[in-house]
Amino acid sequence: MATTLPERHEIATQYRWNQESVFRDAAAWESAFQDLLSQVEEVHLYQGKWQENADTLCQLLQLRDELHSGCRKILIYANFSAAVDSHDETARAQLSRAQSLYAKLRAAFAFLEPELLAWGEAAIQRWVEASPSLQVYAHYFHDLFRKKEHVRSQEVEQLMGMISEPFSTAAQTASILTNADLTFLPAKDEHDGPHEVANSTMPGLMSSEDRQLRRNAWRSYADGFLRVQNTLANNLAFAIKRDVFFTQARGFESSLQAALFPAHIPTQVFHELIRIFRKNIPTWHRYWRALRKALGVKQLCPYDIWAPLTQHDPAVNYEQAVEYISEGMAPLGEEYVNILRRGCLEERWVDVYPNRNKRAGAFSSGGPGIYPFIMMSHDDKLGGMSTLAHELGHSMHSYLTWQHQPAIYGSYSMFVAETASNFNQAMTRAHLFERFADDADFQLALISEAMSNFHRYFFIMPTLARFELEMHERAERGASLTARDMNSLISDLLHEGYGGEVEMEGDRSGITWAQFGHLYANFYVFQYATGISAAHELADQVLRGGASAAEAYLNFLKAGASRYPLDVLRDAGVDMRTPEAVETTFSVLQDLVERLENLTQDD
Repeated sequence: MATTLPERHEIATQYRWNQESVFRDAAAWESAFQDLLSQVEEVHLYQGKWQENADTLCQLLQLRDELHSGCRKILIYANFSAAVDSHDETARAQLSRAQSLYAKLRAAFAFLEPELLAWGEAAIQRWVEASPSLQVYAHYFHDLFRKKEHVRSQEVEQLMGMISEPFSTAAQTASILTNADLTFLPAKDEHDGPHEVANSTMPGLMSSEDRQLRRNAWRSYADGFLRVQNTLANNLAFAIKRDVFFTQARGFESSLQAALFPAHIPTQVFHELIRIFRKNIPTWHRYWRALRKALGVKQLCPYDIWAPLTQHDPAVNYEQAVEYISEGMAPLGEEYVNILRRGCLEERWVDVYPNRNKRAGAFSSGGPGIYPFIMMSHDDKLGGMSTLAHELGHSMHSYLTWQHQPAIYGSYSMFVAETASNFNQAMTRAHLFERFADDADFQLALISEAMSNFHRYFFIMPTLARFELEMHERAERGASLTARDMNSLISDLLHEGYGGEVEMEGDRSGITWAQFGHLYANFYVFQYATGISAAHELADQVLRGGASAAEAYLNFLKAGASRYPLDVLRDAGVDMRTPEAVETTFSVLQDLVERLENLTQDD
């Protein structure tokens, strides 16, 4: 076949994640697993005892932090091993056991928050004021008592901790089905040469200059999902009903409110995003027209969306991608850039290239005490560089959070996560637009990269958010959630977004929902759109404002979960309670469309 994936062992070590830095081997993983399991089984000794004094409570909270960090390390090792080779049965078994361990950990500490709430905010506050060791938990306690009305009894909390593992099987099943079991027919190019269609090859196939290859690959991929559409629809319906169950169990008014409440985000933020997206849909219609003209086709089709705008697409290998990103991030200072370069080129944070049975997409994952690892499938093009920049945004966010926050605040909400990732892409892109200002082909390739990113985060993700809201509302009403329902709804939403400028292909367009595992993290997808909006607003400030804006942004990266996400973003320079950043980012999108129109106008 013209496109053949290498086996995992054929990938050079320098391009594989630094697995041995987490655990030396499977025996070391097993030892850590057993040690943590024994500690979890002793947590009950604290039940009803921590009230003795502030020091005892602090010891219990520190133990919880320590065990969660240890469990995260065990989980990441197993999950990453399974992600880079979905046929690795040892890794899949480790992952299943690690998830069970996490469920046991949650259940073991289920008594704590109900007991803290019963003890009372005033009593806890007195201890915090009197004990320096407890003061670090002040924000945690404030947030806990904010959530009081939605925390249930010890028995119910323990039960919900126990069912977290079986309730997570929907996402696991979707991942196994779509990454390990689902196969696709080869796609033939214009010379009748076959190409392997797989999750990890699709980005390269869809960015091919060969329109026939793009069409055949897109149809093969869609048809593969359509063959299992009923299974995937039933699976997603279960996940949605799971969300509704927790919504009702915790006394929320809607699944949307339940999903946003933990991060203290008003539902109006979601609704405002959708309102502004719909208002600005004509900008997308304008882009489809410009793209059709640039590609010289009579009718734009879904498989044309990722087509290259130039026949001279620049080659960007991994090392060159790291260099471009480092140059783009220079306004954040030498320390930031040095950490990034060391992680990519020396410490092997990144699992770089595609291999057979590697899962789709890209992600960043790590924890205190280990590296913020990245899984991706770099294609030696600007698109691969863009993905690397995106994931490095996550990884640097994690790295700086772990360096400056205690374990209790060592994570951050989804709402801010997508700001850091898109910020890196915006900064790198701005640098390259300037560096290659006189190179029309490079400019076109950059526009293609930018629009691919905007299409995913500022078109597809808001569309999926609308789909997700409607599906949850139907579940809350007891309505049906079949494959036909899902395909029909996505088709309607895409038709609105395409505005008649893109020719759809029935259920092949409608099955788009099944190709995004993000939907198993309820109401995650809209945060890509808010994230890219905040990112462009902050990147503009850094590029215009110099050192003070850069310092504010770095402080945002270091804040972790020490404050609520909307407050952290406001202090960095963007208020996501208002629609301004989303409107500004549509202006950025419009500027890209104008660039394309100017570069492809008739002589």
